[in-house]
Amino acid sequence: MNNSEQKVVSVIYELTTSRSNGEVIEKVTDENPLTFISGTGNLLPAFEDQLSRLTIGEDFNFSIPCAEAYGWPNDKAIIDLPVDAFYVDGKMDEELVQMGNIVPMRDQSGNRLDGKIIGIAEDLVKMDFNHPLAGDDLHFQGTIVGVRAATEEEISHGHIHGEQSCESGSCGEGGHTCNCH
Repeated sequence: MNNSEQKVVSVIYELTTSRSNGEVIEKVTDENPLTFISGTGNLLPAFEDQLSRLTIGEDFNFSIPCAEAYGWPNDKAIIDLPVDAFYVDGKMDEELVQMGNIVPMRDQSGNRLDGKIIGIAEDLVKMDFNHPLAGDDLHFQGTIVGVRAATEEEISHGHIHGEQSCESGSCGEGGHTCNCH
């Protein structure tokens, strides 16, 4: 069974990048494989495309160029925010505002964005909202460890429910949220 659209696919892999000098920056193991519904647009299209022709037990070893991964860093994604945006109860949250910290923020539409603090001045905090892997070619090496048909409920909700359904009260567990109630 190939992992075409609307299949629940589980993979284990090691990820290196063009800037990691061969050092593994992410390792996904059998204990906690990456499991997703194919064809839902939740992963990089080039990643899914490479896996789409494989079956359970098959190994993979491929690269995704920067342009097909997270693109090049965008200077417009680096912005200065007023320091008072980081105030809690009238004073700056100094634990939060540290060089290199990743800070969850919201854009004007309420979408969550993670920004990395790359500069701190008296009245401004410089944040980089580029994806951490922007500018990198990605190299994946791993194995397909599971493929099954997605249930209609999983497809309609856009995520995997595991062994229990939303009606059993399991939604919200295991790191996902379901808006089906």
